[in-house]
Amino acid sequence: MESDCFRAWLRSQYATKIRERKKNARPEDFDRIGTQFHRWLRDTSSSIGLKASDDFYRFINRDFDFCSRQYLNLLAASQAPAEGLEHVLYNAQQGFTLQYLLLLAPLKPDDGEAVVKLKLRHVARFVDILLAWRIWNSRSIAYSTMQYAMFLVMREIRGLAPDALAQKLHENLAQETETFASNDHLHVHQQNRFALHRILARLTDYVETESGQPSRYLNLVSQGGIRYEVEHIWADHAERHTDEFIHPADFAEYRNRVGGLHLLPKSFNASYGELTYEEKLPHYNTQNLLARSLHPQCYERNPGFLRFLQESGLPFKAHLQFKKVDLDERGVLYRRIAERIWNPDDLLRDIRP
Repeated sequence: MESDCFRAWLRSQYATKIRERKKNARPEDFDRIGTQFHRWLRDTSSSIGLKASDDFYRFINRDFDFCSRQYLNLLAASQAPAEGLEHVLYNAQQGFTLQYLLLLAPLKPDDGEAVVKLKLRHVARFVDILLAWRIWNSRSIAYSTMQYAMFLVMREIRGLAPDALAQKLHENLAQETETFASNDHLHVHQQNRFALHRILARLTDYVETESGQPSRYLNLVSQGGIRYEVEHIWADHAERHTDEFIHPADFAEYRNRVGGLHLLPKSFNASYGELTYEEKLPHYNTQNLLARSLHPQCYERNPGFLRFLQESGLPFKAHLQFKKVDLDERGVLYRRIAERIWNPDDLLRDIRP
């Protein structure tokens, strides 16, 4: 962990070049810090301002002390909810370790606690939105895929004040060509099941917390206790859907689309997963609010949920049957919820007028 802290700190504050993306390109400071930061520091000490003894004293007793404390706070926030830094946890849940060098990049040792927290919130939210868009569009969020682009962002936001930081991150997102609207055929498969599980957990948690219920996100993604898994609303029985699908392969593709999925306890799948939709529907009414919203009774004597529906305008509706059109409508609902959760304009919310 100590070496990870040094790498994140030195890259976030001092790396100006990265290896070019071509064969036999030489390693630059970003790469060298990742493999031999002690040698890189010795070779570049003069160019980063380490010349006199006072410089080295400041480098360790001010700069490193400040950065290491922030790094430890971020590690803690990546493992358990921290007020104002919830997105750090969400990003860590997706396994995105590149977030730390981005989070540290705009920080300066003379930043006060409130400024630090605001900067961290901006960057963590930016990363969260970017990851959600990429997952929704079946793009990789692996370290090797994202490293170059994140280096460029890191360099752009280094040392920025909160307002300028929010603006710059918002501009970066505005340049992205793939958002939730660019893919209406998102489907689960072996490679994205883990990431999509967490997307569905966020959708579920948002609906419940906006309806006045406590957050259950950690329960939804936990590997212990009651384990939740991605459940298909349609059981894997193509013969039940021959009125709409001639070929089983067409049914299988449609069945895996996001509008036909939600999170339910593993035990539910074991007990009810093979039933028809009409047989499962009463049991959905006992589950999380997103699953319950399929049932008509969810819209009765449920003031918190009904208030949320009225305020949000989201196209919730009960589904007494679940045909292709119902799955498509459900997919639109999920996309609309996602656009509220991962809204780039939220980055500008804290900017002073």
